Amino acid sequence: MRLVGPNGEQVGIVRVEDALRLAAEAELDLVEVAPMAKPPVAKLMDYGKFKYEAAMKAREARKNQVNTVIKEIKLRPKIDIHDYGTKKGHVERFLKAGDKVKVTIMFRGREQSRPELGFRLLQRLAEDVVELGFVESSPKLDGRNMVMVIGPTKKKSEARAEQRRRQADHAAATGVAASDAPMPVAPTPEAPPAG
Repeated sequence: MRLVGPNGEQVGIVRVEDALRLAAEAELDLVEVAPMAKPPVAKLMDYGKFKYEAAMKAREARKNQVNTVIKEIKLRPKIDIHDYGTKKGHVERFLKAGDKVKVTIMFRGREQSRPELGFRLLQRLAEDVVELGFVESSPKLDGRNMVMVIGPTKKKSEARAEQRRRQADHAAATGVAASDAPMPVAPTPEAPPAG
């Protein structure tokens, strides 16, 4: 087997018995790092430390991984203008946070014979949020519903970084660090009068 020393230096090709003896002398473990290589590669190292560092790398990788979340908004074809504004605000908030949005138009009764109403509503919504997101899947009729997915233009990590930057700017502008902000205190109940 090819042996690598504890500091990464090449020891050379040695027999397994010699590698085990060298590991015992150095009070280290003999760890096979490339079993499929010809000849196999082993390294002298502290196996506990190796496992700990591998676990830490895996944890960092999971922390930096971003979970894709799909938020859903449901509309009706004959939605009121103010309700539409509210729903559009929710869609904008989700897109700013870096989440995808699934917009569903629910048809009932005779509305099912007029799918063009839902199609126009979805197109209008897509045009209203064009600076924050793009149409990832175009409107499709799915039974009684029409569905469209809007993806954010910013990635989730970028949205989080921007949100942290805004919070830091706000804290600097107000002169109060987020950790120094006073905690709200619940009022203590007064004792009832004796009597």
